[in-house]
Amino acid sequence: MLRGFLLACACALAACAPQADDTVAEPAGQNALPDVEWPLYGLNAQETRFSPLDQIDTETVGDLGLHAVVDLGTRFSLQSTPTMVDGMLYFTGDFSEVMAADARTGEILWTHTPEFDRSYLRKSTYGTANRGVAVSDDRRVFVGTLNAQLQALDALTGALLWSVDTKWRDDFAYTITSAPRLIGDLVIVGNAGAEFGVRGYVTAYHQETGEMAWRFFTVPGDPALPQEHPELDMALETWSGDAFVEYGGGGTVWNSIVYDAGNDQVFIGVGNGSPLAREMRSPGGGDNLFLSSIVALDRATGRMNWYYQTTPGDTWDYTATQDMALATMEIDGEPREVVMQAPKNGFFYVLDRKTGELLRAHDFVKVTWATHIDMATGRPVENPEADFSERAAMIFPGPLGGHNWQGMSVDADNRRVFIPAIERAGIFALDPRIKAGIPIARNPNGLNLGFGLGNTSHLPEMPQSYGKLQAFDPVSGETLWEVRHDHYYNGGVLATEGGLVFQGDAFGELAAYHADTGEKLWSDRTFRSILAPPITYRLDGAQYIALLTATGGGEHYSGYVGETAVAKYGNAGQLLIYRLGGTAELAEPALLDRTIPEKPAIVATPEDIGMGAMLYAINCSTCHGAEVRSAGVYPDLRLSPADIHALYEDILLDGLLQGNGMANFADILGPDQVRQIEAYVVARAEEDKASGWKLGD
Repeated sequence: MLRGFLLACACALAACAPQADDTVAEPAGQNALPDVEWPLYGLNAQETRFSPLDQIDTETVGDLGLHAVVDLGTRFSLQSTPTMVDGMLYFTGDFSEVMAADARTGEILWTHTPEFDRSYLRKSTYGTANRGVAVSDDRRVFVGTLNAQLQALDALTGALLWSVDTKWRDDFAYTITSAPRLIGDLVIVGNAGAEFGVRGYVTAYHQETGEMAWRFFTVPGDPALPQEHPELDMALETWSGDAFVEYGGGGTVWNSIVYDAGNDQVFIGVGNGSPLAREMRSPGGGDNLFLSSIVALDRATGRMNWYYQTTPGDTWDYTATQDMALATMEIDGEPREVVMQAPKNGFFYVLDRKTGELLRAHDFVKVTWATHIDMATGRPVENPEADFSERAAMIFPGPLGGHNWQGMSVDADNRRVFIPAIERAGIFALDPRIKAGIPIARNPNGLNLGFGLGNTSHLPEMPQSYGKLQAFDPVSGETLWEVRHDHYYNGGVLATEGGLVFQGDAFGELAAYHADTGEKLWSDRTFRSILAPPITYRLDGAQYIALLTATGGGEHYSGYVGETAVAKYGNAGQLLIYRLGGTAELAEPALLDRTIPEKPAIVATPEDIGMGAMLYAINCSTCHGAEVRSAGVYPDLRLSPADIHALYEDILLDGLLQGNGMANFADILGPDQVRQIEAYVVARAEEDKASGWKLGD
């Protein structure tokens, strides 16, 4: 048996042994309840993340306790949804590492670490993020890596079976952040990297060999050349000029892929353009198909059945890559098979699966970029006041969207979805070089956004941002209830037949809410910020809840909104497993020292510091936080001691820390630019120190 083999290997991994309570699951008897797995990324083929388990319910949840704690030795973002198959949990950690753990105890049984240069981290928008694996019926584990490899592993040992390079071009900064999807004999995966300037696509490979079966490009190629497939000829008519060829065009399929078995088709969610600003990638406008779209593809051939574009001509980073779910719902008096999505643009969409007909489109957060969706045409009616082509504008939702990648849950029988939503505005402004007609060359090793810092003096004060767990009726558009969180970025969701909705937050609280009312019925303090969604499963008659803790970097938690757990305690990742009667305990970690040390004297002009601020924003802020305020995932550069300042050139130009993922920037920075960045960091540190800055500001 798979479990027996793996347990035999456990003695060699004693250092990874978890802390667990003393309770032991009762042996399976003749009348024992059958085991219930979590075999797929979204639990089932419909990706509803709604479990039929009800042992843990509104009456018993008060007895829910921690059963096992596993320190994973990670320090970056853990966003993986664990997959539970045959008593084993499979999930990803730092740098696309795959771990297999006993689902009863949490004991780590094997780890697979892909081999690649970790300085590739520089080509990733949001760090080492990876959202999980796929496990086939013949027990192969499939994972996409940070450097865009698709790998197949032996589920017994973690041994590498095959690996294929999914990159269309080596000079484009492709990564993989999503969990692959297994459909028939195919494994399907998309790529990330649009902010760096790439051309998007989704690819199907044969599970047995890794041989490519088909590839669907989401944006056209060079207009002077034949297009790879017929759909691109149609798409090409919606683009202007040929600037997108240099920049890639974007349209990465970096998250949601769902299989519609009834129509033997695959739904893909397509991302933003590259650059983000349409004026830069497609001068003259156009819808820019198939950006920000839901596209239905034939499973066998990869040819398109239909598409629906949520945000034509997107210039706000409103991806349609958020989770999609399938359901059958009564709409206008008849049952309809639908695909649903709450994408970043703030509208919740319900589409007919077979035809792509728009059935409903309701706003679920504050939306100011458009007034509504015209149901006759399916197009948004844009708000003229949201135009930022001439001057900066404050727009809802901001670039993080009304909903990001964190999983939502769908309770189709009760016609409700549970969404980890975001109420947060964004300040949008074009790069002034675009308006001045100054050509902007593609940066091959950095961000290509087309956004800039505009004059914001005419704008009102930025309103308070917050996250919320929202119960939403996708047919009527009614918000049934909502729970507000002090931080805008909140974790993925799990709902169950037990009448519960589970979610973690930035402050390290895992909570269970009443599905009918939103009342908090139970919570546990984990001391780790949480983004990943929990899962649930049943083994030997006992229901378990499991999740990974540790947050993302850069923009995700760059601000100290209150005392987030990652800002207080750091980001050491853990696997937590709960069950009724669990008695394990978590000790509160030591607080991080956030004292700003004395800084070396830097001779710099205001112009140097200003240039350093711009260079920092372009090259450093994604990881180290806006305005040099990291939230604890990556080093807070204000807190660097003097000996680190002496190594700025060694780190930034010579790659001293490349083994940790800190790439060198010698291709775009010189010694003068390094000194300007250092001058800005020191100036920010001294400013905060003089103002009495403290954790929580």
